[in-house]
Amino acid sequence: MAQYDLLIKGGSLVIPYYGVRKADIGISGERIGAVADAIPAKEGGQIIDASSKFVFPGAVDSHFHIGIYRPYRDDAISETTSAASGGVTTILSYFRTGQSYLNKMGPYKEILPELLELSKDSFLVDYGYHLALFTDEHLGEMEWLVKEGGVSTFKYFMFYKLLNLAGSSPDALNYLMIDTPIDLGFLYKYMKEVSKLNNMFKDYGRIPLSIHCENPEIIQATQAEVEKNPSGNPLKDYSDARPPWEEELAINEVGVMAENTDCPINFLHLSSRKAVDAAKVVAARYPHLDFLLEGTLHHLSLSNDMGLDRLSKVNPPIRSREDVEYLWRSVMDGTIKTVVSDHACITKEIKKGDLWTSLPGFGGTSLMFPILITEGYHKRGLPLHRIAELSSANPARYHNLYPKKGAVMVGSDADFAIVGIDEEKEVTLEILQTAQDFSPEEGMKLKGWPEYTILRGKIVFEKGTVTGKPGYGSYVKRPVKLHQG
Repeated sequence: MAQYDLLIKGGSLVIPYYGVRKADIGISGERIGAVADAIPAKEGGQIIDASSKFVFPGAVDSHFHIGIYRPYRDDAISETTSAASGGVTTILSYFRTGQSYLNKMGPYKEILPELLELSKDSFLVDYGYHLALFTDEHLGEMEWLVKEGGVSTFKYFMFYKLLNLAGSSPDALNYLMIDTPIDLGFLYKYMKEVSKLNNMFKDYGRIPLSIHCENPEIIQATQAEVEKNPSGNPLKDYSDARPPWEEELAINEVGVMAENTDCPINFLHLSSRKAVDAAKVVAARYPHLDFLLEGTLHHLSLSNDMGLDRLSKVNPPIRSREDVEYLWRSVMDGTIKTVVSDHACITKEIKKGDLWTSLPGFGGTSLMFPILITEGYHKRGLPLHRIAELSSANPARYHNLYPKKGAVMVGSDADFAIVGIDEEKEVTLEILQTAQDFSPEEGMKLKGWPEYTILRGKIVFEKGTVTGKPGYGSYVKRPVKLHQG
C-alpha cells in the first residue's frame, strides 16, 4: 500500500528563505508528509514527474477583488479558475459594504455570514477576506470579526472621503451607503481600534490596517488641470491627474497617524518611486511600527509609454518606465516584500466611458509566475527563492496564514505550483482562463508558466486544463494560529 497519496518526483524544489534543491515531495491527504532527496516511486499512489521543472509553494495572492463588478458567485467561479491556472492556491479578497459587491450596508455580524454562505461552493482555491469598515458600528465589531469571523486585516480608502473623483461615484456617501464622511478623524478612530486588536492578539499574529494611499483633495485639483490640457496619451494623462506626489503625501499623512496610534500598516499597491521612497522614510522614521510595502504585477510590468488605452486605467495609475524600474529595484533589495495582482475582473462593456468616467481596474492573477519569472528572474536576476517569498511565504506571514500556507515543511498544506521557468508563451485570453474580455498584457511573450497547480494535495490544474471544481476551495480563518491552535 502506498505511503503517500501523491508523490512529486524529480523536481527542483524552490524553498523560501533558503534556495533551490532537488527533492521529492510526499503528500498525505491535504498536507505535506515528507520532503526528501529521493522517495521511492512505489510509495506514491499517484505520481507527478517534475523532472526539469521547478516546484514552488502555491502563490498566495493577498490582494484580490471578487464580485466588485460582476455577480458575486459568477465572479468567484471564473476568477478563481483563472487563479488556479496560474499557480495561485490561496487568495485574500478585499470586500466592502455599499454599492458593488453585495450592494448593501449594515453590520458585519449580518453581512459576513451572508458573504461566507455565498462564497461556499464558489471558489476553486482557498480564500480569506480583508474588510473595509465605514461606520462606528463596524468599528465596534472588530474584535468579533477577528475572534469569530476569521478576519485579521482591515482596509481604509483615503480617496473615498471626497466627491467627484475619476472612477468613483459622483456622490461618495451615497456610493458607500453611509451618512457621515470617512475623513481623517474616522481614520484616527479606526487606527486606534486596529492598534488595540493588534496588541490583544499579538501572540497569534499581526492585525494591520491596509491603506489605499491617494490624496483626494490634490486629485481634484490636478485632474482638473489635466482635463483642460490633455496630452493625447490616456495613461500618461491619468497618471498626471493622480500624480505620484499625491501618493507620497498620503503615505506621509498615514505615517504620522500610525505613529500616534501605534497602528501597523500595509501600504498597498505602491506605484511610483515617490510612493516607495515615502514609505521607506516613514518605516525608517518609526522603526517600532510594522509596515508592509506591497507591489503589484501591473505596476511592475506596464508603463504609460506602451501605447495602452483607457482599458488599462487603474488606481493608482500606471506610471512611467522610470517608476517601473525603481519598483523593480525595490523588489530586488527587499523593500517591497509582497507582490500581488489586485485582480478585479471587468469587461469592456462594464468599463465603458471616457478616460475620466470609465471604471478602474482589471485582472491579472494568472500572470503571477510568468511576470515574476520573466521580468524578475530572467531579465533582472531575481533568485527563484525570492520569487517564492514575494508570491507565497511573505504574504502568508504578513497576513496570518503561515505556516499553514506559504511554507514547504511537513504538516503544512500541500499547495504547489510546478513551473517550467524557460517555457515561453504568448499571453492570450484563452490562456488566462478569465471572464475578462481584454488584458493589458495580451500579446506579451512571457516565460514561467505553471504546468500543475496542487491545492491541499489535489491537482486543480494540469497542462492547460483546470481540473478543480467550484467548492474545493475553503475559507481560511485568520490568524490561523488563533483558529487552528
